[in-house]
Amino acid sequence: MKINLVEKSEKISSEVEIIFVKDLENLTNDKEVLEILDFKAKDESCVLLAESKKIYVGFEDNSYECIAIATATAIKKLQTTNFKSAKIELNEVLEENFKALVEGAALGQYKFVDYKSEKDKKKIELDIIVDEKTKKLESILNESKIIAKAVNKARNMVNTAPADFYPEVMAKMAQEIAKDVEIKCEIHGESYLEKHKMMAMHSVGRASIHESKLIHLTYKPKNPKFKIVLVGKGLTYDSGGLSLKPADFMVTMKADKSGGCAVLSTMWAIAKLELPFEVHGIVGAVENMIGGNAYKPDDILTAKNGKTIEVRNTDAEGRLVLADCLCYAQDEIKDIDYIFDYATLTGACVVGVGEYTTGIMGNNEVLKRNAVASALKAGEYATSLDFNRFLKKTIKSEIADVCNVANTRYGGAITAGMFLDNFIYDENKNKWIHFDIAGPAYVEKAWGYNAHGASGAGVRTTIGFLKDLLED
Repeated sequence: MKINLVEKSEKISSEVEIIFVKDLENLTNDKEVLEILDFKAKDESCVLLAESKKIYVGFEDNSYECIAIATATAIKKLQTTNFKSAKIELNEVLEENFKALVEGAALGQYKFVDYKSEKDKKKIELDIIVDEKTKKLESILNESKIIAKAVNKARNMVNTAPADFYPEVMAKMAQEIAKDVEIKCEIHGESYLEKHKMMAMHSVGRASIHESKLIHLTYKPKNPKFKIVLVGKGLTYDSGGLSLKPADFMVTMKADKSGGCAVLSTMWAIAKLELPFEVHGIVGAVENMIGGNAYKPDDILTAKNGKTIEVRNTDAEGRLVLADCLCYAQDEIKDIDYIFDYATLTGACVVGVGEYTTGIMGNNEVLKRNAVASALKAGEYATSLDFNRFLKKTIKSEIADVCNVANTRYGGAITAGMFLDNFIYDENKNKWIHFDIAGPAYVEKAWGYNAHGASGAGVRTTIGFLKDLLED
């Protein structure tokens, strides 16, 4: 999709005009027709008047979410027609929410059609009409297009079938991203994991025919303000291992790589935006399968930091991969200012806060609140989940340092986060946040400006958090 900023004095050839409606009573044109069609000025309400070549779209308030959803709704309506271009005249409300307008359009037009025999090849062009182009508007336009493209990159990776996207492919994708934005990329295989005693991650991928890969991207500008580490769970497919998932629960497990895909796409966006931070992106790309060499319930694994883990469920594998990746990050990168991990870690988080919300955990209450605020500001739902001493006892093991699952079915998202805390070094305890994106990462129905499938959860939150650091 091409989005242009066009001054009123320039020649405009758009076929359709998109008109935003918050109050039907204030309309001067087409009011009677819209009333006959029972059009409501509500989120996701939209009507096309083909003869007058107008798309009316409702919105309820002047928030990022409402404007983004309205724009996406109008673009989706446009996609159902033979029209190929549209215009939006920027008014005061839309100018105040220009970021939402651009991102809503770019995210709303997304379709994953790689496996369709007949692909929709129609390209849409959107002209945003302004009295005068300003540096501020041009800056927001360029930035938002990069962010939306990064989200769509993550969506494409997550939506790709597991037969076509396994650890080696994920590593190759990381190399392509690094080449595109000229950042450093290191790929390590299973011999590296063994040599450096990363046996938690190594064990998870043991039964797969695809070799596990540890991916490390590095973006290092001159005079960086902070040093930030992003760690992603890259389970390219999760069968559950010997603790095999029920058939219905195995469907959608291609999305278990969402955290890793978010990290790769975010690294691309950070480099494209030339943000003044040194950022490391670390992904554990692994496939959790069954076979004669599979790791087993009752196994005792030793992580990179020397802690021993009692395995009581091989389907609690993402935390094992993250444990070693977090240790690797802290061993290889010194003087970290922030360390964030992203994972579709627990179904319990989806049960607790719903499909659309990220659960944010950690030891630093201020940092968690700031992360939630950045997420909401960037257009993603998020909430804080608190650790407590009583749940910590539930992951105690009688024969190892820690157990990979709790002895209670309650508070599963939090106990998983507390498991990861065992692999955060003391000096980094207050610098770390765990993002459980199990809910929003992949939803099997369209919602807001998200199509069926992957949403690219985590990308906008992270970019928003980093940009908010610049304002502090």
